[in-house]
Amino acid sequence: MDLEKRPREGSEARVDPRTSTAAQGVAERPAGPAVRREPETPEGCLAVAIRMPVRIIVLVLVVPVRMLWDALVVAGRFLNDVLLRPLGRALLWLGRALFVWPFVGLWRYVAVPVGKALGWLGNVLVVVPLVWLYRYVLTPVGHAIAWAARGVGAGAEWIARGVGAALGWVYTSLLTPVGRAVMWVLKGIGAGLAALGLGVWTALAWLARYLVVVPAVWLYTWVLAPVGRAVAWCCKGLVWLVSMIVTGVGAALYWIARILLVLPALALWRWILTPAGRVLAVIGREVWDALGHAWRVAGHISLAVGRLLATLFRWILVEPVRWVYRSVLTPVGHVVRDAVLRPAAEAARSVRRATRQALAAARESVRQARADFRRMLFGEPRQPQPQPVDRREPSGREPRTLGSSTTALTKD
Repeated sequence: MDLEKRPREGSEARVDPRTSTAAQGVAERPAGPAVRREPETPEGCLAVAIRMPVRIIVLVLVVPVRMLWDALVVAGRFLNDVLLRPLGRALLWLGRALFVWPFVGLWRYVAVPVGKALGWLGNVLVVVPLVWLYRYVLTPVGHAIAWAARGVGAGAEWIARGVGAALGWVYTSLLTPVGRAVMWVLKGIGAGLAALGLGVWTALAWLARYLVVVPAVWLYTWVLAPVGRAVAWCCKGLVWLVSMIVTGVGAALYWIARILLVLPALALWRWILTPAGRVLAVIGREVWDALGHAWRVAGHISLAVGRLLATLFRWILVEPVRWVYRSVLTPVGHVVRDAVLRPAAEAARSVRRATRQALAAARESVRQARADFRRMLFGEPRQPQPQPVDRREPSGREPRTLGSSTTALTKD
């Protein structure tokens, strides 16, 4: 059903000539990105006939499911707020107390101090001695060895220069003339051997040409080439014959398969499966839309039922309990508190105060009697004699003179 209002056909908007210029100016302005609406597909009678019964049936079936789902959601939220979340927090705190905090304390108060102590011991026992050994032992020894090696290298260089000069003189004065003479002799021998080798190579090339190459060319031209052409022609004919046989058999199999399989399958697809699929697609789309619509309507119904039950529960149980608590129990509790509990508490506090004072007096009497009995048996305790304090001051009988002093630093 199309619920969208369409303009009447043939109706045209009247254009005021005074506002046509402004309208043209507005039309020339670049418009923003317009919302592209997809073309609406016309609905057939099958969809309209299926929609209402399917929605009614689906609504009747979905309402109990939605109400059960909402009840489960409310129960799950209540269970989560009342039981699962506090239990999870308690388990989290217990896990921290049993696993996290011991390891943190072990790391902070055991592993870190032990690691620092080991690092300090390693620095004192290993790094400092090695640095001292490198700086005050190995470095001077290495400098001495390098100085000795430089001296030995300088002597070896002078020896090498002398030996090189002697070898250069031997090479220039003795070996060079002898080598030039040997090269001249070898050049003469090489020229003779080259001429001899050229003649031998020419003779061998002529024999190979007329004994091997010419017969092989004749055999290829007059024997192997005609035989190969005949064999290739026969192979081409055989391939053409086989291809024609295969093409005929393939065409026959194609038409047999087309007539026996393809055309019946095409007719089945075109005249049976496609209309049935379209009908099933319309039914499925309508059922899906009906499920969504019924689910939303069932949500509203479930919300209304939930609010009704909550209101009934509040007016049947909560409000009476609240009224009883506010109008009956609270005044009775105030009367009990003012008439019974407060006087009883005040009397209890007075009795506790008198008992505390009596116990303090008895305790003081017992302490005094014990002290009198100890004094009667052992007498008065001996008081310690005060020790004289040496204040390093001159006595009053001795007069002060210019040579005497009363300070500890300058007193004789």
